[in-house]
Amino acid sequence: MSRKILVTSALPYANGAIHLGHLVEYIQTDIWTRFQKMRGHQCVYCCADDTHGTPIMLRAEKEGITPEQLIDRVWHEHKRDFDGFHVEFDNYYSTNTPETRHYADTIYGRLKEAGLIEIRSIEQYYDPVKEMFLPDRFIKGECPKCHAKDQYGDNCEACGAAYQPTDLIEPYSAVSGAKPVRKSSDHHFFKLSDPRCANFLKDWIANPEHVQSEAANKLGEWLQAGLSDWDISRDAPYFGFEIPDAPSKYYYVWLDAPIGYMGSFQNYCDKNGLDFDEYWKPDSEAELYHFIGKDILYFHALFWPAELAHAGFRTPTGVFCHGFLTVNGTKMSKSRGTFITAESYLNHLNPEWLRYYYAAKLNGSMEDIDLNLEDFAARVNSDLVGKYVNIASRCAGFISKKFAGKLGTCDAAATAEFVAAFDKGEIAQSYEDRDYGRALREIMRLADVANQYIAEKKPWAMAKQEGREAELHEVCSTALTLFRDLTLYLKPVLPKLAEQVEDFLNLQPLTWTGAWAPLPAGHAINEYQHLMTRIDPKKIEIMVEENKQSLAPTPEFANTPTPVRHAEHQQAKVEAEAAATPWEPFISIDDFTKVDLRIVRIANAEHVIGADKLLKLTLDLGTETRTVFAGIKSAYAPETLIGRLTVMVANLAPRKMKFGMSEGMVLAASDERGGPFLLSPDSGAQPGMRIK
Repeated sequence: MSRKILVTSALPYANGAIHLGHLVEYIQTDIWTRFQKMRGHQCVYCCADDTHGTPIMLRAEKEGITPEQLIDRVWHEHKRDFDGFHVEFDNYYSTNTPETRHYADTIYGRLKEAGLIEIRSIEQYYDPVKEMFLPDRFIKGECPKCHAKDQYGDNCEACGAAYQPTDLIEPYSAVSGAKPVRKSSDHHFFKLSDPRCANFLKDWIANPEHVQSEAANKLGEWLQAGLSDWDISRDAPYFGFEIPDAPSKYYYVWLDAPIGYMGSFQNYCDKNGLDFDEYWKPDSEAELYHFIGKDILYFHALFWPAELAHAGFRTPTGVFCHGFLTVNGTKMSKSRGTFITAESYLNHLNPEWLRYYYAAKLNGSMEDIDLNLEDFAARVNSDLVGKYVNIASRCAGFISKKFAGKLGTCDAAATAEFVAAFDKGEIAQSYEDRDYGRALREIMRLADVANQYIAEKKPWAMAKQEGREAELHEVCSTALTLFRDLTLYLKPVLPKLAEQVEDFLNLQPLTWTGAWAPLPAGHAINEYQHLMTRIDPKKIEIMVEENKQSLAPTPEFANTPTPVRHAEHQQAKVEAEAAATPWEPFISIDDFTKVDLRIVRIANAEHVIGADKLLKLTLDLGTETRTVFAGIKSAYAPETLIGRLTVMVANLAPRKMKFGMSEGMVLAASDERGGPFLLSPDSGAQPGMRIK
């Protein structure tokens, strides 16, 4: 029976490039939806760019363009990259659209009517330097539950706890580094703690079809700890949808982002004549699946089902979580060249190589997967070229040269194992369960069977012996039938290669319907063209080298100890996971002692005329003063620095700059998460003391 299925992937944030970590999810989802379509089901895959929030506003401001111009440009970049990896959305849209706004207002209004929206005056963190209220992800500090350092303002990456930003210990602004101050503001809350929500979620999570067992365990822990009401509003300035009848109040991006699934599907329905309500009404018989990373489980399996259920919409049939990507066993690193964008990969390597490798690693669980670049090349070369493509390349030429490009009869005994595998349906079930690794292991086992058949029959030897033409015809025709079967099984993973094979074998698009049958005798095929090359490891090396980013500071930041990078900000969560500073090469204690670090007091700080990023600091070392130009203007007002103790490199060679002589370097910390943040010594330290 044909199923009606709506599938989504998490919406990529319109503030950075698609990278190989993102692609785990979109490739996983694309394989599943392609499989469903091959089974004859009505499966629609919708997605969109997530376009709202403070990061979009700040980046557009930095670039001197409007947020609308920024998100339009990034949309085209994202779509280009997805197309390059053959991710076939039925609709790729945006959240900054009338459709998404309509459903955001509808859901908000219905929750308000149900008594699940409450307006409260709260104390909220405010950045006195940037003069703006700080979103949760732009506040960092110590987790109030497990006391892990440098955690975000909405949830802890270490223990998974969710909390309010004001619960953080020793908070600081990730925008400017300043200590935020508290200001009161009216905010709108979704009452997730209401017994109606809590009781509903307990029952929803208990259904094993809704989430994986490991996800259900984590959700159960959160439920047992007690759910907090969810702050769904943000204050101006903010890029997003203004809440009806609430001037200068905007929907928090995490409210309207999942609603973007509905907006994208409504847009698809309008263009294709589908009934939106048939998929989203509470008693819908259609299926709804969300593919997400495990870092956003809280939003998709607690907030999202609760708001849908109490706003009169259906809830997801299933939320499928996957783990994170590591490269060569560690987090993606810009300095090591393993923070690889989709665009960069496509400049060097075949996208279907990566699709195959990811599929071989995915098993439907929340486990992290590793892209080992050496294993990547070895597996693709062995499986796809050495086993799969090899079948056609060894046999097709004989059909063209000796039998006018027409197939003969098929060896029934040789196809028996393939027929049994098709009838058993194990490969199909593995795809359905998202256990692609198991599916590919079985497919490659069958490829071994086919290659063993060819090796035993030796068609290259038959071709040289008179009187064995009929046998040669049968062997090669059988081999190509087995190759057709393997192509069918691999098609969800390798869609473009499958199209090439369909053209070569002169076949209609392969589908997973009907009964197994051999390619018929007399069927004409086209001349074989080479289908896939091996991976050249040198191309991988070149790609990695081109992606390495220097950690040397730019000239204007030469007086800060760590680089202030100017790479585009990506979604804060993704950047926090992706950025990793290498520890190697290690230095000796002798190397370290060559650097003379001293406590200094900032005697004076002033703006530098004509410099956008520099402050002129007068530093008191106890016995002398030094002048240092430091690239910290974006984070500190000069008057807030005077009298403060910090740390400088005292034996750095003086450097003549455009604005004067700089006689050292103050130490500050920074990365994509924020900064620069000046170092502050403990109480008792005095100017001139050496740091050892």
